[in-house]
Amino acid sequence: MSIIMPHIDALTTYALGEQPPEGVQSVKLNQNESPYPPAPSVLQALRDMNEEELRRYPDAACSELRETLSAHLKVDKEQLFCGNGSSEIISLIFKVFIGPGGSIAVTDPTFGLYHTVAASFQAGCKAIPTRDDFTVDVDVLLASGAKAIVLVNPNAPTGLLLSSSEVERLVSGFAGLVVIDEAYIDFAEPGASSQPLLAKYTNLLILRTFSKAYALCGARVGYCMADRALITALEKGRDIYNVNSISRKLAIAAIRDEAYVKDTIVQTNRSREKFILSLRELGFEVLPSQTNFVLCAPPIKEGLDAKQMEKRLAAAHIFVRHFDQPRLRGMLRISIGTESDMKRLLAELVHILA
Repeated sequence: MSIIMPHIDALTTYALGEQPPEGVQSVKLNQNESPYPPAPSVLQALRDMNEEELRRYPDAACSELRETLSAHLKVDKEQLFCGNGSSEIISLIFKVFIGPGGSIAVTDPTFGLYHTVAASFQAGCKAIPTRDDFTVDVDVLLASGAKAIVLVNPNAPTGLLLSSSEVERLVSGFAGLVVIDEAYIDFAEPGASSQPLLAKYTNLLILRTFSKAYALCGARVGYCMADRALITALEKGRDIYNVNSISRKLAIAAIRDEAYVKDTIVQTNRSREKFILSLRELGFEVLPSQTNFVLCAPPIKEGLDAKQMEKRLAAAHIFVRHFDQPRLRGMLRISIGTESDMKRLLAELVHILA
C-alpha cells in the first residue's frame, strides 16, 4: 500500500528552465530574471544584517513591509498580504478560496504553475484557449463555469497585455474570485495595472512579485492586493513567519530605491524593442511584448525547428526556453538580458541560421 496520496503520486511537477553548468560563462535567458543586480541599497541592507535578525523570529504580521508597500502603492495595509514569493500566494489561493473539487479557469497558454498547483489541491484547472493571435477572449473566460478566473496580465509566455477596459469587463461580469497576476506589470505601458479597480470590486485579487523588476528572485518575496475580507482569509490560511527576516528587509530596501528600479526597467524595455527589430530582420515572427521577454517563432528551415534551435543555443552556452505544448512547439521564449547578452545571442542565431 502506497503512503503517498494518489493525486500527488500522479502529479507532474512544474518544469523549470534549464540551469547552466557551473564554471562556464553562460548567457541565461530562460527564466525571465533581471539582467541587472538589485538596487545598491538592497546590497547595503544585506551587508547591514545583524545576528539578532537571524536569531529571533520575525514579526508574524510582516508589518514593516506591508506599511512600506502601503505608502508606495497608496493602498491600505489591511488590503495587502505578503508571501514567500507569489508562488506561495498561488497555493494559498487554492487552499483558501478554491479547495478540492473546485475549479479555476486560466487562459491557454499561460503560466503553467497554476495547472500544477490545482492538481496538488485536487482542484480543476480549465484551460480556455486564446484566439489564434494569442489575445484573450473575455467572453469565453466568463462562460467557463469555473469558481475563479486567473488572468496573467501581461500574459506569460506570450507577453501580451489585456486592456484595462477588458479586465474591468472580466471582473465586473464574474460573480466569483478574479485573480490578476501582474508579475510583469512593471514592464508594461503606463496605466496598465488593474489596481484602480480595487476600489470598485471586492472579488478582485491582484498578485505581484519582487522577482522580476526588483531583481530579487533569490529572496522569494511576493504580495497581493485585495479586499480586506480576502486578505483576512489568506492570513488565516498561511503558515506562520512565512516571509523571513532577511527577505523582507531586502524587499523594503528595493521599494525605497524606486529611481534605480525605474532605470533598469527603461533599459530592459529599450533592449526588448531593439531585440524584437533584430529578430524580425532575421525572419522571426515575434509577438509584441509588454514584459521582460519575447515569444518568437524562428524562420522555418529544414532540419531546424524551435526545439533544435534551443539545443544548438544551449551547446553554445546560451539558454532560452522551449515549451513542449501544441500551440508553442514552434516558438521560443527569450528573456531580455544585458546589451552584451543580446548581442551574443543574435550573433549565435545568425550563425545557426546560416
